[in-house]
Amino acid sequence: MIDSKEAAAALSDIDDIVRRVRQSQIYNLASLIMIWWGVLVFAANIATFFWPWYANYIWPAANIGGVAGTVVIGALLRIRTHAGAVGGRLVAAYALFYAFGYFCCEVLGQFGPRELGAFWPIYFMLFYVLAGLWFGRAFVVLGLAITVLTLIGYFYVLGGAFLLWMAVVNGCGLVLGGLWMRWN
Repeated sequence: MIDSKEAAAALSDIDDIVRRVRQSQIYNLASLIMIWWGVLVFAANIATFFWPWYANYIWPAANIGGVAGTVVIGALLRIRTHAGAVGGRLVAAYALFYAFGYFCCEVLGQFGPRELGAFWPIYFMLFYVLAGLWFGRAFVVLGLAITVLTLIGYFYVLGGAFLLWMAVVNGCGLVLGGLWMRWN
């Protein structure tokens, strides 16, 4: 027989293990998605640097590829872990996320290319920081680091070099953040 203190300690240990396993699963999924998006963002920034007149095609293609890759990664991990299917709420969240960003850029702000290059990474990183409030400090650190480096580039990096800056800061930052999550 165990007494109530031992039972409480055992339950606490079980809760801690469950929390760590859940965080590990979240980090595993998030890290793969971050690496995928990082590669796409890096490539899109480099492509926009070399072919700026095609930016209106490059970025929608990168976003569609990113969302499609996110869905595939999520589906493959759900199959492997026997988790439930993607709900309509997730699809609605993606649609609302992009609709609000588009509304801010095109209706309220009418941003130029440089402003768009800063807005979208900062907008995405807001949600990384918010996710970090529930899922762990790695999201907060990554979101704040990319936001600060984006703002530094926006205010201090001249001309077309801003796209190269963003390729490294945002693209490589997401890849490195994803790898960091896999190691933690």
